[in-house]
Amino acid sequence: MQKLMLRNTLTLLLTAFILINNSFAGNWDQWRGPNNDGISQATNAPIQWGQTENVQWRFPLPGEAASTPVVWKDNIFLTSTEGDALVLMCISTEGEELWKRTIAHGNRVVRRGEGNFAAPSPVTNGEHVWAFFGTGDLVCYDFQGNEVWHTNLAKRYGRFNLYFVMATTPLLDKDRLYMQLIHSGAWLVLALDKMTGEEIWKHKRKSDATEECEHAYTSPILYRDAEREYLVVHGADYVTAHSLEDGSEIWRCGDLNPKRNYNYTLRFVASPVATEGLIVVPSAKNGPVVGIDPAAQGDVTNSKWQRWKLRQGTPDVPSPLIHDSLVYLCRENGDLICLDAETGQQLYRERTHRHRHRASPVYANGYIYLTSRDGVITVVKAGREFEIVASNSMGETIAASPVITNKALYLRSYEALYAIGGGK
Repeated sequence: MQKLMLRNTLTLLLTAFILINNSFAGNWDQWRGPNNDGISQATNAPIQWGQTENVQWRFPLPGEAASTPVVWKDNIFLTSTEGDALVLMCISTEGEELWKRTIAHGNRVVRRGEGNFAAPSPVTNGEHVWAFFGTGDLVCYDFQGNEVWHTNLAKRYGRFNLYFVMATTPLLDKDRLYMQLIHSGAWLVLALDKMTGEEIWKHKRKSDATEECEHAYTSPILYRDAEREYLVVHGADYVTAHSLEDGSEIWRCGDLNPKRNYNYTLRFVASPVATEGLIVVPSAKNGPVVGIDPAAQGDVTNSKWQRWKLRQGTPDVPSPLIHDSLVYLCRENGDLICLDAETGQQLYRERTHRHRHRASPVYANGYIYLTSRDGVITVVKAGREFEIVASNSMGETIAASPVITNKALYLRSYEALYAIGGGK
């Protein structure tokens, strides 16, 4: 009992520290927010808006991209294309360009404009910003736009060999950047020094995936509670957990692409998400979703460490969302599935806006925000019963996930960055 009380106390202190340093300050320092889970602590998030209604400002962008902006106080950072160039930009929360830096040239467009080399999102810690591009270029800049370092991971670890483009987003934690490079040429997990870009460790991840299944477009996440911490990497038919010390494997889960009915085009795009006591792992193309106990060890495929398994219905691109003991899964077609996080029981599956969804869902102030590629953002009331409260159309293509701080809801379309509603 004392051990449980101590763990709960430490968890509350850790949560409070994170909230004070990120959420209360209105920061959104990585693509899925302060805790990398799509949860915003904003209490004044707008529900209804339009192309001109409830819009603070609109900033035209130099080119298309699917990357999600990050925000620290008065600074918004995003990556973009500009013709053939790949750029990193800093925009103020008043909608003014502060600086723009060209990082590389040689953009590649895939799937008739669905993606390009500016797909990965940047990450910041309030002093520096890091950005990665599909060319392999990885950079660190300070807030004034001065380059700290620049390296190229494709040149360092081998040319990327994917059907589409390398789209993984770096994960920043303490003094390290964690990266995954999963493609036909290599299955690597990396820890890099954030201030130099130098390798701290490299782990060669094992897999028996073949053909397109060798590729992944996911991003690593971190699991941390009072008793354990590790990296979670998703791709090439498996989800694996890795030591932060040296990258060694702690556990792995397979059967996400069952061998008995193997799909040779099953590449993972949606990333896992974690909350205390549970890691939710999607797959692809209407495959399974698995709830894994974070205390897992070894091969956890179909073992006691699987808390539950949804046999089909996974999101194909949007990552899952967990809030208030509920798991939300946004299917590519706009269907929203709600599960009980403890048991995996499906509470509902309902239709929202019937169009392709690429962005991951975000929670704020009692509502779930679902963004479709045609620019419609559906606002659904959070809870065990389904209710659409608003449908807002921007009239522009959107693949980036929403960003919600105390200042505004930021939407990044292929044409512009918008600040919607929010406080003064």
